[in-house]
Amino acid sequence: MTEPVAVIGVGMHPWGKWGRNFVGYGLTAARAALDDAGVAWSDIDFVVGGETVRNGYGGYVAGSTMARALGWNGARVATCYAACASGSAAIEAARTRILAGLCDLALVVGADTTPKGFLAPNAGERWDDPDWLRFRLIGATNPAFFGMYARRRMDLYGADPADFAMVKVKNARHGLHNPNARYRGEVTAEEVAASPVVCDPLRLLDICATSDGAAAVVLSSIDTARRLGRGDVRIRAVSTVTPRFPNTALDLPDIATDSAASVAAPDQGFRPSIASAAYEEAGVGPDDLSLAEVYDLSTALELDWYEDIGLCAPGEAEKLLHAGDTTLGGRIPVNPSGGLACFGEAVPAQAIAQVCEVTWQLRGQAGARQVEGAQVGLTINQGLFGHGSCVILSR
Repeated sequence: MTEPVAVIGVGMHPWGKWGRNFVGYGLTAARAALDDAGVAWSDIDFVVGGETVRNGYGGYVAGSTMARALGWNGARVATCYAACASGSAAIEAARTRILAGLCDLALVVGADTTPKGFLAPNAGERWDDPDWLRFRLIGATNPAFFGMYARRRMDLYGADPADFAMVKVKNARHGLHNPNARYRGEVTAEEVAASPVVCDPLRLLDICATSDGAAAVVLSSIDTARRLGRGDVRIRAVSTVTPRFPNTALDLPDIATDSAASVAAPDQGFRPSIASAAYEEAGVGPDDLSLAEVYDLSTALELDWYEDIGLCAPGEAEKLLHAGDTTLGGRIPVNPSGGLACFGEAVPAQAIAQVCEVTWQLRGQAGARQVEGAQVGLTINQGLFGHGSCVILSR
């Protein structure tokens, strides 16, 4: 097991469509995290930013952009880009520096301003860019990808759109109690079924929106946390694994799978391997979890994650859902924050936001969405181009 580091401060800027520069969102989240930690910006000796690449030059140097906005203090700086896993990559950079003894206090910030509609590549002709090619050659937008995985689940396990709608109903009920969520209102299964089809079998209310937002955490060594009296929540593991060849499941932006004719497929696919590596590092397993924050880009994808993180066997996610196991008050609440269903995507911030939510839950500070007696929490998502993202935290 790896030595833990402490999460001593967390902060967010509410998600929405605010029409402002991402730096302002990041400042709000960073200052909230510093206040929560009870430390001054001048005390931070390492700042790392989750990169956003849609806002001009400032987005390409996100770490130094945030340091400049907070006021130059001489801190070491880094910037991480790993698509939707950027926040976890940034947390891992800070954690590694702390464990190496090169840093006592680190600030991790992710913030974004997103365009209207689904995310798409930047303009231009880039025939060697697989992310650009999947849009240009086959029109595989992100919602199309979500739809393919939903259809796969229906074909393999007999899921149906009513199951997917139940996920939306659950998450909307959770997000109702989250002041940082963009969408705060209950949704019925009938409303999901009546919303427009986007990519069959998924409807508009099955798919997450794009949003502006920000999240930040302050990490420290255990000794520093004890000195500050703020060591209640600890990061036990961070998994940023990549896939293994051959990858036999479709995983955009690649538009083809690898052949297993001459090299056998690995025992675990990519997504299950992300959580498995984190469990091994933390010395815990799925049965130890009190809650999980998973990457619900679509309602159907949340069901896949139940199986990928080991809450049940393949094909049994719907049973957990219908039994109420994954709702607040159930055996293992999933997305008590409301998930991306209630937040939407703010790419560099979302993995950090997941860690914020689990931290509040482990502290007992989640209000009406509190998971009773929470002791261990897991966050998981993935980024394009083989970026794994899983964080395990505990009291």
